[in-house]
Amino acid sequence: MILKTLRYELADGIATITFDEQGSPVNTMCLQWQADLAQAAEQVLQDKAQIKGVILASAKSTFFAGADLKGVMRSQASDGPRVFAEIEGIKKSFRTIETLGVPVVSCLNGTALGGGWEVALIGHHRIATANPKTQFGLPEVTLGLIPGGGGITKMTRQLGLLAAQPYVLESKLFGPEEAQKLGLVHEIVASDDQLRPRALAHIAASQGQPEAAQHLWDRKDYKMPGGTPSNPKIAGMLSVAPAVLKQKTRGLYPAPEAALAAMVEGAMVDFDTAMRIESRYLAGLMTSQVARNMINTFFFNMNSIKGGQSRPKAAPRYKPQKVGILGAGMMGSGIAYSQASRGIATVLKDVSLEAAEKGKAYSHKLTQKRVDKGRMAVEKQAALLSLIQPTASAADLKGCDLIIEAVFENRELKARVTQEAEPMLAEGGFFASNTSTLPISGLATASAKPEKFVGIHFFSPVDKMQLVEIIRGAQTDDETIARAYDYVQALGKLPIVVNDSRGFYTSRTFGTFVMEGAAMLGEGIPAPVIENLAMQVGMPVGPLAVLDETALSLSVHVLDQTREDFAKEGKTHTATPGELLVERMVKELKRPGRAAGGGFYDYPTGQKKTLWPELKTRFEKADVAYSQQDIKDRLLYRQAVETARCLQEGVLTSVHDGNIGSIFGIGFPAWTGGALQFIYGQGVDAFAKRCAELAALYGAGFVLTADVIADLKQHQPVY
Repeated sequence: MILKTLRYELADGIATITFDEQGSPVNTMCLQWQADLAQAAEQVLQDKAQIKGVILASAKSTFFAGADLKGVMRSQASDGPRVFAEIEGIKKSFRTIETLGVPVVSCLNGTALGGGWEVALIGHHRIATANPKTQFGLPEVTLGLIPGGGGITKMTRQLGLLAAQPYVLESKLFGPEEAQKLGLVHEIVASDDQLRPRALAHIAASQGQPEAAQHLWDRKDYKMPGGTPSNPKIAGMLSVAPAVLKQKTRGLYPAPEAALAAMVEGAMVDFDTAMRIESRYLAGLMTSQVARNMINTFFFNMNSIKGGQSRPKAAPRYKPQKVGILGAGMMGSGIAYSQASRGIATVLKDVSLEAAEKGKAYSHKLTQKRVDKGRMAVEKQAALLSLIQPTASAADLKGCDLIIEAVFENRELKARVTQEAEPMLAEGGFFASNTSTLPISGLATASAKPEKFVGIHFFSPVDKMQLVEIIRGAQTDDETIARAYDYVQALGKLPIVVNDSRGFYTSRTFGTFVMEGAAMLGEGIPAPVIENLAMQVGMPVGPLAVLDETALSLSVHVLDQTREDFAKEGKTHTATPGELLVERMVKELKRPGRAAGGGFYDYPTGQKKTLWPELKTRFEKADVAYSQQDIKDRLLYRQAVETARCLQEGVLTSVHDGNIGSIFGIGFPAWTGGALQFIYGQGVDAFAKRCAELAALYGAGFVLTADVIADLKQHQPVY
């Protein structure tokens, strides 16, 4: 039997189901596959008397990719009953095959994630090919979903309530070797061509052994590892687990809570009831806006980034062999570590050898932590550190394929180091600035080859932050953008590409968040209210805390630079209320930020930071009326409005760059799917209506012009 997504063959007592979705590079649980699997399961049932064993295999380079996420994106809240029925239909096919009374073997020739792992779990016996790139597991929670094809029920029954939690609630993935240790994979073979012979051998050896044709949980003597929720130890853990989880999710991410509920409720009932409980929770999530937001961004948008959708296509792939870094401060030393950890030879230059050595010491500090914990061999540490050459001499930069300046945000200084270092580039090399705010086209005037000059904006701390913003100057050519993109990917980071403007995309939008918080303080709203509501809506930290970390003095420096630039153009920069308050904090109240002793917060040695008590006396107004919902909306909507403006102005050229950039660059809440998906999730018209209400109350920062609204609608993704 040959169907559109699989083949069913019966020969010599062996039924083989080979997954092979036509016209797709991977196998997915699309509607056609669901229908084909039901037909194959029915055929297995009819052929039962002739079957000694069943083999599940894949004709793709991976075993099975999982759910049809485009189908999820098209679902609506009213689709719950239909979605529930589809999930139950898939499980019925699974159960038909696995309860046939014959051994079922899954031949795992590659990765099986999400629904793919649940397909693998149909097999009573699972054989995997040894491959360090192969991944198994249940990443659904990261997409706002839960495993619903039996993944929760089976993993909980296989491992126990406590041991299964990292794999279900935290989406921990694992390779073949770990899977074998967990008892989730039973054999590992060296190559794919050994899978079928081993499967046949297992089936032959299992004849006459009823337990070989049953899952653990289907046996009469089955007991859940570690005990059920009625066990006092388990019950004690479960009494605090929801509170611990809520503390992490802040109530904004329903998937982990649904997963925990399905695990615990399922552990208290029989297998079939547990499977139905799982289906109900998944159906609710699949028709929710949060899941659509997260799938849109963490699957589709992320794949666009990884697939190079914003990368100029014509340029050949590229990886620099030797990269120079100017400035060994926090940024420069972080970039040096990121490069060396990926095998890129690095020249780290500063004004003195001592300063450059100090920058290299940062890499020693990071690697030593791993060595001390046994996660890194001393030899590997030495090899990594040997790739970083500290120097005070520009001559040591000779032959670099790329040089990145990471010096202080000062035009004259940047121009000077550019002109000193640029002649050292290898033939065909290019130059980059790590500036966070200064327009690249202006900085490129110091370059002899402005077409080979680009912005590569890293985020601090570089070793932890995944995003890198690539900025195209007015003259930057496509080859340079492509090379910068490839370089960022070679570091294992996420590149977004934006066009030049003051603050580019991330710094400009991030500035609206922190300055809206400062403006609220200036209006008399209590600082603890602002900080706590920012956290409640999903921002990593409050705007005042962020300003302290990045330095209020830096914000004032940027403000002064902006005023100066406007003046040169014969214009006047009108500072926002937030900017004026920050300027007052620095210039009048002498509170420049954490690094200089304190800003909006005090930092007592060895203790937790606390809000500066004088904020209450200097800014808070006892009679100010404020709405908690308005505060939450101001913090999110202000960033989303700025993102929409960046899209309309051409600073952003794609929705995926805006969404990924906002989440990984400025901490926009992941539950929204990013700043643009936040708009699309509620509908452009509904968003514009709320913006008009906020603009009437809180000013021009929330104004959405007709052309911005029209542009948003034009860019709206369709699934």
